[in-house]
Amino acid sequence: GGILKRIAVLVSGGGTNLQALIDAKNRGEIPEGEFAAVISSSPNAYALKRAEAAGIATFVIDRKAYGSNREMTVSLTELLQAQKIDLVVLAGFMYILTEELVNAYPNAIINVHPALIPSFCGEGCYGLHVHEKAIAYGVKVSGATVHFVSEECDGGPIILQKAVPVEESD
Repeated sequence: GGILKRIAVLVSGGGTNLQALIDAKNRGEIPEGEFAAVISSSPNAYALKRAEAAGIATFVIDRKAYGSNREMTVSLTELLQAQKIDLVVLAGFMYILTEELVNAYPNAIINVHPALIPSFCGEGCYGLHVHEKAIAYGVKVSGATVHFVSEECDGGPIILQKAVPVEESD
């Protein structure tokens, strides 16, 4: 094998996407990467406990400690560089990151968006808001999109999409 890419996973909450990544790694499905850091925007995120249980180093860049998303992004970028991170995965990270991070990690930031881009994406479409909009609109199929992050919100190249049916009971 070659040199493992050092991956940082950015989280804000429960960490279900993080757990799916850890499980995939344990099944041998991520042979070229190692999870070097989990960074949370909240000190109380349950995702931090999942990371600790998996033996992954944890860090907190508390959004509340910064005056703006830009100040937070600059700190985050410095932390990623200090940890020699190669690839950044946004797994339910709830804040818009400014261009400092995109410039430092071109085509090396992956986001999981809970809809089929270009539907239900862009400003204000994150987390459960996306599903609420999809259900309110009445779509029969939604899904998830994994894409590279560019400066345009939800605008980077798409890596993978998977459709999921929307049931009456959702």
